[in-house]
Formats: sequence, structure tokens, C-alpha cells
Amino acid sequence: MSTDTHHQIALTLVPGVGSILIRQLISYCGSAPDVFRSPLARLMKVPGIGEVTARAILKPGALTEAEQVMNRLSTMGAQALFYTDKAYPARLKALYDAPALLYYQGSGELNALRTIGIVGTRQATDYGRRITGEIIDAIAPYGVSVISGLAYGIDIAAHRNSLVAGLPTIGVMASGLDVIYPNVHKKTAQEMLVTGGLLSESQPGTKPDAHLFPARNRIIAGLSDVVVVVEAATKGGALITAEYANNYHREVFAVPGQLTQTFSAGCNKLIRENKAQIYTSPKDIIETLNWDQVARGLNEQTLRKPSLPPLPVDMTEEESQVMALLRQSVDVHIDELSWKSQIPMGRLASLLLSLEFRGFVRSLPGKKYAVVYV
Repeated sequence: MSTDTHHQIALTLVPGVGSILIRQLISYCGSAPDVFRSPLARLMKVPGIGEVTARAILKPGALTEAEQVMNRLSTMGAQALFYTDKAYPARLKALYDAPALLYYQGSGELNALRTIGIVGTRQATDYGRRITGEIIDAIAPYGVSVISGLAYGIDIAAHRNSLVAGLPTIGVMASGLDVIYPNVHKKTAQEMLVTGGLLSESQPGTKPDAHLFPARNRIIAGLSDVVVVVEAATKGGALITAEYANNYHREVFAVPGQLTQTFSAGCNKLIRENKAQIYTSPKDIIETLNWDQVARGLNEQTLRKPSLPPLPVDMTEEESQVMALLRQSVDVHIDELSWKSQIPMGRLASLLLSLEFRGFVRSLPGKKYAVVYV
């Protein structure tokens, strides 16, 4: 691994320095090695960095510990992905609370064309496991990458059904990559490495402490184009994942269940509070995400029509930038547009609405946008 990687890992190990401060430090200093080469006075000028944190950065402890982490990653055949790396998940880059660094083991693509998060209770019923299998069987023809948390119940059902269906599946962990939790899922985790993988923001050796699970859930939500809650009580990790998915402008579905069932109460609540669409069949997901276009024999190239309308000369620089990005793809999610254009979400939504009113852009299901052809 490179010197940059060594210093990037070290930044995450400095006490008091989280992902937001890491981005601040990189912005002011230029690179991770430059952060550690900067004098105390310069570090203290970085917003959010006081004297205590600046001195902690300059101590050798983090760099020494980072070297140990790198050795463990090398032994495991795993890698560290910094937020500036090309292989870092693009769906996460635009999120305000995205991890600055991720640890990944596996061969699966973290930037798959289509992704789905399937989550639910650890105490899954036969009904929940059956619905999970039904969803995965139906989406198998679309080459979707399945994201879940490797936990008991719905999570492991999602991973195992994906393996049977030949779909890549990513397990997002609260622990380090070398601490499979629960341990009884170790065999499944190893099988997932062939076409999918394991992902964590926790360094190797980290135990699965309770406070790490909500942070894990935000990664599941951020990686997913759509999150499906299959079974859940009124409190728990699945509902936290759904909440994050809503905050990240992802599609959310919930599988309804009997009113008397404890582990359907959370799903019914999400539907009642308009925090999730009701799931009635796999068709709901496929049509909302436009995956059915592939079934009609249309791919990303053939979906394009032959001519584009000319752009007016009075179009602003930001509008032209958005149009240029949209012309590169069949459709683009608003989060990807914001990340690539670096236009804040509120401002971007206003620009897209204006372009839609003027006939240049059309909105699509799943918070995606496309240019209008003539």
C-alpha cells in the first residue's frame, strides 16, 4: 500500500478527528501526508482544529498504529478506500456524513449499476424469509448488487438468497473485517467474497459494539438505490436504515404484515407515516427504479433518442453544467448530480425544477433526471 494510504489510515486514528474534520484537513493541507508534515500553527488555522487536536495529529502514535493496520489488511487481502479514491463508492461520496475511509475485502463492484438494500428483523419469520427470496429471485435478471448487514434473520436471508441467485452481495459490518459477527455466518461471509464482499469503516480487530451499528446502517442506506424493509418491530436497526435512506433521498419500500405480528409493526408504521411505499410485489421495485426497461430489450445506449434540443445562449453556467452531466447518461440520480457538479442539494433542486419547466429536463421515478429529446 502507498504512503498516501498509510497517512490516510492514520488520520482516522487520531483522537478527536472524524470524517468531517478529515475533509477539512485535506482541503486546507492538500493531502494526508501534508497534514502530518504541517506545523502546529498551520494546523490550528484549520476550522474545527484546536490546539489539543493539532498536537494529537503531530504525535507519532497514529502513524505507528496505521502501519499495523496496513499489515493486517495485507495479510487479509483487504484494502483501504479513502474518499478521494476512484474505487470508493460514488453513492456515498455526495453524502454529508460519509466515512472518510472504508475497509473492503472482496471482488465485487462497489459502484454497481443497480443496488438494493434489504434489511429487517433478526427474528425473521417464514413469511419474511419467503418475501426476501421472492424479491431476490425477481431482480436476478437485472444484475442488481444486494446490500445488507450480515446479521441474523432477514439480513442473512438476503445474502444467502443472493448467492443462490448468482447476484453479488455486499455485507456492511459494524465490526472489523476480520471479526465476523455473528460468527456462525463466517462461511456465508467467505462465499460472498467471490462475487461480492465485506465492507466496514471500522479498522481490523474492532469488536461489534452497540454504538457502531447505527453508523453501519447509514452505509447500507447510502450504498442502496432502494431500501426494502421486509420485517421490523417499531424500534430497531431496520427502521434506522429506513430513516437514513429517506434522508439520503433513496426509495424506501416496506413489506406490510398482519396487524397482530410484532415484526410487521415497524413496516406498517413506515407505510402509515409515508416514510415508505407499500410493497405488494417485486414489480413495485422494478418499475419504480426503471429496471423493467432492460426487460423490454432496452439498454442504456438504445434508450437514447437521436437528437437533443439546442441549449439557449442565456443558460447560466450552473445550468449548462447540469445539462452536460445529464447528456452523458440516460438518467442520473440527484445525489450523483450534486456530487459531480458540487452544487448544493437545495440549489440543484431549484435548477432542475427550472430546467424541467422550460422543457429541457424531465424527472423520473427514484429521484433521477434525464434530458428531454426531440
